[in-house]
Amino acid sequence: MSGVGTGGETGTGIGTGIGTGTTGTSSRHTLYDLPVSPAGARCRLVLYKKRIPETEVVIVSPQTIGGLKSSEYLALNPQGKMPLLVMRDEEGEEEEEEEDSPILLRGALPESDTICRYLCERYAGGGGEGGWGPSFLTGDATSNLVSRLVDTYVFPIQGCLYKAHPPFGPYGTRSDAIEEVRRQMRVIDDVVKREREREKKNEGDGGGGGGGGPYLLGEEVSLGDAALFATCVFVKTFLPKFGVPEDEALPDAIGEWFEGVRDGDADFARVYDEMMGAIGQWETNGRWDSIHLAGLRDNDPPTIFDKIISGDIPASIVHSDDDVLAFRDINPAAPAHVLVIPKNRAGLSGLRKSSPEHVEILGKLLLVAGIVARDTELGFGDGGARVVINDGKDAGQEVPHLHLHVLGGREMTWPPG
Repeated sequence: MSGVGTGGETGTGIGTGIGTGTTGTSSRHTLYDLPVSPAGARCRLVLYKKRIPETEVVIVSPQTIGGLKSSEYLALNPQGKMPLLVMRDEEGEEEEEEEDSPILLRGALPESDTICRYLCERYAGGGGEGGWGPSFLTGDATSNLVSRLVDTYVFPIQGCLYKAHPPFGPYGTRSDAIEEVRRQMRVIDDVVKREREREKKNEGDGGGGGGGGPYLLGEEVSLGDAALFATCVFVKTFLPKFGVPEDEALPDAIGEWFEGVRDGDADFARVYDEMMGAIGQWETNGRWDSIHLAGLRDNDPPTIFDKIISGDIPASIVHSDDDVLAFRDINPAAPAHVLVIPKNRAGLSGLRKSSPEHVEILGKLLLVAGIVARDTELGFGDGGARVVINDGKDAGQEVPHLHLHVLGGREMTWPPG
């Protein structure tokens, strides 16, 4: 999964934070990551809880080799994403390298889940002085299901909570993507609830089990915990910026688990602080000030079109779907004259208010205009139609809610009046 953000904290590894200095050539592995990265956060949780030292894995910023889009980074990961684990060739470590010779690499491993599983396998068992545990239950079905749900259905669209504009995965509008993030979190919440109920039943039956431990599977942390935690940091912090009450940002079972591990586990708290420190910089830089539905909201008063959409004012409706309404103009300027409007104005009081947030609805408006113009029962003929958008007072716009005039049934003249 891909991480986000720029910049990092001073320091170069497990003991001192996520670095921006050396590339960690004295370590067996180098993890390229940034504090705000939710994908990298799960890898850092594995490193911290297993007590893997800097001599084994050092964390550095991608900026140390020019950033995610640099030729050097893209040679390691053509996707230009983070985190990325670079593994040194163990035979190369034993050879004397010339001062200017390239580092001998065994390979570069992208994708957070793959990195975590490699670390769990590579650093299994005891590493001395309390290191290299726990196992993270890599074979547990429930843990793997939670990770898979996060990676498949939440990660690809959670950019709707912080990125400048769509698309967000398959969603062309921020509102649809936000709703899907919330729906998928409820799906995961059902999994968490079922697991907690199973643990309680096992404990009541004397079968051992989790017995109400702090983690998703009870007393032992899992990869599911690592995967879900970082996403929860984003969801809980960002959803309230879009009008969701803070106490509703996370579903009940997930919310209880999240607060438990954040407040009761030092390693989870450490990752939380790393992420929130970087998010605080986003806040300082005004990241959400220009984001639709967060800093930018439609605060203009409702219009007569809103009453038509709600049904409070009757209209001769010729087309209606989830997003677009079309109805006959009560003062027609041609034998066939239909208005096409978005049901959700979303700041589109006029065409000049459009932004990349509106690409999908603008396309849908034109699509419906074409459907209407082909409808001979509405008075449109084979000769075509004229589609007009009046934008502003000088253009003759009377209602501050974007609308398309579709006119036909007679020959038009040019230029318009």
